Amino acid sequence: MPAVGRTYWLTEPCRIRREDNSVRIERPDGSPVRIPITDIRDLVTFDHIDINTSALSLLSRNGVTLHVLDHYGNHAGHFSPSESMSSASVVRRQVEITADPDQRLAVGRSLVLATAENLRWALDTELLDPALLSLRNALPECKDSDEIMGQEGNFRRTGWTVLDTQLPAWLRLNGRTRRPPTNAGNAFISYLNTLIYARVLTALRTTPLHPAIGFLHSDTDRRRNTLALDLAEPFKPLFAERLLKRAASQKKLKPTDFETDVARASLSKDGRKKVAALVKEELATTVYHRTLKRKVSYEELIHLEALKIVRLCLEDKPYKPFRPWW
Repeated sequence: MPAVGRTYWLTEPCRIRREDNSVRIERPDGSPVRIPITDIRDLVTFDHIDINTSALSLLSRNGVTLHVLDHYGNHAGHFSPSESMSSASVVRRQVEITADPDQRLAVGRSLVLATAENLRWALDTELLDPALLSLRNALPECKDSDEIMGQEGNFRRTGWTVLDTQLPAWLRLNGRTRRPPTNAGNAFISYLNTLIYARVLTALRTTPLHPAIGFLHSDTDRRRNTLALDLAEPFKPLFAERLLKRAASQKKLKPTDFETDVARASLSKDGRKKVAALVKEELATTVYHRTLKRKVSYEELIHLEALKIVRLCLEDKPYKPFRPWW
């Protein structure tokens, strides 16, 4: 993973301007923050921003990605550098593999199973074991992406029901809702899922892969970067459900961290700051990697996941999705 630069989380409305070779962030209180461009890997904006072409040009020339999240935590879009690290030979092989139904479905099945097992690990309860066994038995019989996603949906609904038993009443999902989330628990999950998607998309930008050529979501979501959607799946339980469960048990969240209306909910200004702090702390957490024989951060695990797809394309090494080993 590139050592240069880090992620900056802009949780309040701000103006982004260029100042020589630095980015100047002008906050609502009028106090500017100046960040050398070499210190920035990407920017994640949670609210209204005002940015001009001079600042965008500086970001582009230095390979910085700007992610834009809307009021409800959806990934509204991103600004990527004009130059890409994509390699024609790798992309050609990526297209060949994803165009092969057998290989595409094999990767799709493995992603769904790994995600389910990771959710079981995150919630740490035997209540999910029957649903997990049913999923394991059903996946080999799935003939296309729609069937695989259908089985994933069945397991996910069971998982969210089990998660609700570990949450206070005001944070329960009561069924997964999106665009917009209808309650505080769904708003939290939506924001965390979007942040993981943004992290994966940034990681893919540092590889020779094309982020829009995926496996599992290639037939179900043609508008977004489907490879980023795919690789985000195994990490979502590690961050979204696990952090919601932890934050609830440690009483780090309160109703004022959310803005709720009839059938609509989003994080408040203070809530966005809390979420950003939780995610930054979690991404910096390190574990000992048995193959690399050194400690790696959760952030680096996401980058290593992208490299597995590179090895699949270059070396035909079977892809094994991320599973926690600690």
